[in-house]
Amino acid sequence: MQLSPAYKTIFNKALEKSSLKPTKQREHIFSLILDKKDHPTADEIFTRSRDTMPTISLATVYNCLETLVESGLIRQVNFERESTRYCPNLKPHAHFLCKNTGNIYDVDLPDSIFSALKKNLPENFQTEQIDINFNGSIKKN
Repeated sequence: MQLSPAYKTIFNKALEKSSLKPTKQREHIFSLILDKKDHPTADEIFTRSRDTMPTISLATVYNCLETLVESGLIRQVNFERESTRYCPNLKPHAHFLCKNTGNIYDVDLPDSIFSALKKNLPENFQTEQIDINFNGSIKKN
């Protein structure tokens, strides 16, 4: 799996900024997450990666995911009692977990919501990230 030239540049710069080297395994895992954008778990990423990189180990997948999170290329998405999932959308947004299907969806929220939340923090608190998660189900018409 190949990254587009634009994502390749973003990938290389993010790793360089973190003093890390781009590897074919890191690039492969990043491209898999970008390809579907369905908030996969590490196990799901491992299964997908074996199709095109059969010698990759689960430990390598976990190490790559950790590196991609640390370098700011992806985010972890955590719901209570659920496996950690990974999201390539770095814009401020929320997540919705459908309890019926287990699918996680990105929910765009206006910037004003994030600004309002930050205003409620004590004066000397500095926000790095805000995680908003919704749980529920999708109504059928």
